Amino acid sequence: MARFVISGTGTDIGKTVFAAGLTGLIGADYWKPIQTGVTLGDSDAPRDAGFVARMTGARIHPEAVILPEPLSPHRAAELAGVTIDPAAIDPPDADPLVIEGAGGVLVPVTRDLLSADLFARWGIPVILCATTGLGTISHTLSAIESLRARGCPLHGVAFIGDDNPDNIATIGQIGGVRVLGRLPRLPDLTPEALARAMRDNFDAGDFA
Repeated sequence: MARFVISGTGTDIGKTVFAAGLTGLIGADYWKPIQTGVTLGDSDAPRDAGFVARMTGARIHPEAVILPEPLSPHRAAELAGVTIDPAAIDPPDADPLVIEGAGGVLVPVTRDLLSADLFARWGIPVILCATTGLGTISHTLSAIESLRARGCPLHGVAFIGDDNPDNIATIGQIGGVRVLGRLPRLPDLTPEALARAMRDNFDAGDFA
């Protein structure tokens, strides 16, 4: 099945843009199980699902949890007086499907469960999004080891940013991981520009 979890080495690296691009490239449904920084019922809130819908026209599955504070899920839930039940967060029965995690691979869902632990429960292959610049080698290799230590199937790494052949090759070699491609930063982020960048820089066959 063409079902993938999109995670990252950190926050604000372009993970949602890549998730939208992959959703469009393979004609997938999209699901972000936990959305923070959004007040439930606020139709104008900048939800990641709304961005993906505008960029791709994909079928969007509703979030399992929406929390108002723009924080890690565990803390946002505590401040909202909400208890997150990981057992109740089940991926929708859709194929192909792109699932976007919250933040990086070790972001706490609760104080007892990290994002990577949740991914391991699902058993769905993870695509790790990483930047290309200074610091990415350590951050990305650490994320790779964290995923593997928990038994998460790792589909590969998708890089985001300017071309940096040595960083990309070093991570691929030392991490023993497939390099899926590199999505450049797009000065004009439109549905057409994103679709073209994905076609130019990624092989849809790698996600079949």
